[in-house]
Amino acid sequence: MSRERVLVIRLGALGDLVQCFDAFQAIRAHHPGAEAILLTKPAFAGFGRSMPWFDQVWEDPRSRSPLHYLRMRSRLRGAGLSVVYDLQNKPRTSLYRKLMAPGRKARWSGILPGADWPIPDVAGRHNHDRYMAQIAAAGVPDAGPADLSWLTGDLAGLLPDGPFVLLVPGCSPHLPHKRWPAEGYAALARRLKGLGLTPVLVGTGADREAADAIGQAFPGVVDLVGRTSLGQLASLARFAKATVGNDTGPVFLTAALGCPTLMLMSHHTDPARSAPWGPRAAWLKRDDLSGLGMGDVSAALERLLAA
Repeated sequence: MSRERVLVIRLGALGDLVQCFDAFQAIRAHHPGAEAILLTKPAFAGFGRSMPWFDQVWEDPRSRSPLHYLRMRSRLRGAGLSVVYDLQNKPRTSLYRKLMAPGRKARWSGILPGADWPIPDVAGRHNHDRYMAQIAAAGVPDAGPADLSWLTGDLAGLLPDGPFVLLVPGCSPHLPHKRWPAEGYAALARRLKGLGLTPVLVGTGADREAADAIGQAFPGVVDLVGRTSLGQLASLARFAKATVGNDTGPVFLTAALGCPTLMLMSHHTDPARSAPWGPRAAWLKRDDLSGLGMGDVSAALERLLAA
């Protein structure tokens, strides 16, 4: 008898993948003997391969060329899939469902018309709860909070002396309105240092400009921007007293790991749907983040740590 093959689709950014962790674990537990495949963006294929829930990772460059769709059609139809869990739920992935016809045998789990199971009412629900409601409708039971013990990295030369707080000053370069200004982070860093906490900047190379501006305004920061893998960031979060950052992937990651995490949101983010998900997560929102004062952030962080 051939092995069952299950496909899970999530093409989003890092934060989107993190919010799917519990769903990924539940799907894996529901199909223990299956060959589980993740379809994701090339930028996160390596991250997907490090996850314990998948045996394969397929990359989707999200090309719009007819040749791409022909290749995807051939792959989907030839894979012998039994179930597809579409956690992307966008017109693009709905088209992939149509590409599998005629003669499509795989059952399709989604929240858009055409799904093979009843579509749950997910209006107004958090992304995490939307994913869990979707797979529950397909008969997948909740397997509890995702075990993230696999997500780790070597901290040699990275772990600061004494207690520290992670600051995540970056975000997608094309969404600058999601950034709290560098002067706000510099003022917060100065405040943390006065409390005996070392401020540690983390992020990717794309955040270098923000990190440099903070470091120039307050040289007392430890700058690890562009120096950590996701595994190393996870290990840092396990030691950190807290994380403060913008609406960006690393902040979702630290929240999922249980690090006390405060996300700073602009008008771009709906907290009802996209607040950080974790046991000790909080958020502050201002339509224009330039109007968010350091005092407000510091007070919210102190409340979070005292809870």
